[in-house]
Amino acid sequence: MGARGLEAAVVELAAGEACGSAAEPGCQPVVILLGWAGCQDRYLAKYSAIYSQKGCTVIRYTAPWRTVFFSESFGIRSLRTPARRLLELLFAHSIDHRPVLFHVFSNGGVMLYRYILEALHTQRPFQHLKVLGTIFDSAPGRRNLRGSLRALAAVLVSTNVLLRYFLIFAFATTVVVLRILLYPLTRFIHESHYDALLKAPSRWPELYLYSQADAVISAREVKHMADARQRLGVPVRAVDFSDSAHVSHMRSYPTYYSNLCVTFLSDCVRGSPR
Repeated sequence: MGARGLEAAVVELAAGEACGSAAEPGCQPVVILLGWAGCQDRYLAKYSAIYSQKGCTVIRYTAPWRTVFFSESFGIRSLRTPARRLLELLFAHSIDHRPVLFHVFSNGGVMLYRYILEALHTQRPFQHLKVLGTIFDSAPGRRNLRGSLRALAAVLVSTNVLLRYFLIFAFATTVVVLRILLYPLTRFIHESHYDALLKAPSRWPELYLYSQADAVISAREVKHMADARQRLGVPVRAVDFSDSAHVSHMRSYPTYYSNLCVTFLSDCVRGSPR
């Protein structure tokens, strides 16, 4: 299987890739990092180090911000293709027998993860893949227009001022009309990513890392998601960092954050998540 068209993805292969099954000693998981909108790979690489130091293979990918903010807002399922191609990378590098952990950042990562879940549960080539669990960093959030505008403004900070304000206005108009006013009708055509995750068929463990100080994603919405998933029987842990900004929990608390991720991964591998 190929993975053409995913040039922005980075694959860091760990040593000892030749193990024959995921149960063999030393056969470490594959961690797939899904970056936030506008994330540069050098920032995502800092999270890679948490896992590569433990011998894991890491795949990093951030969806283009134009796709996150515009195509998906218009109901165009543009991220379905890169979601499928990310899974195809496991076959391309002959690591499809290894267990997989997802580490998802903000709604930009959640949008991509939504289609990955869809592929895992509906497309035969991917149904044998073993997923250990998912970590959500500053996600997911629902129709928070103010937070979305802040996120888009941060992405466009170096853009021409007239173009920046035009894009922000166009995005705000689209969200208000399609995702808020008309959502009772448009949800039958293109369900929101938040609503899709609420009832996702996956039952592997989930770790939610969020903060009351997040100005982009509401802590209340993250907690609502965690509680709803737990009621479905999903093993859930939610950690509130209280005062760290959006996707800045590791920067504010590097040791604590890294320990949470490593412990969660270890618990998932042992099959007894905390």
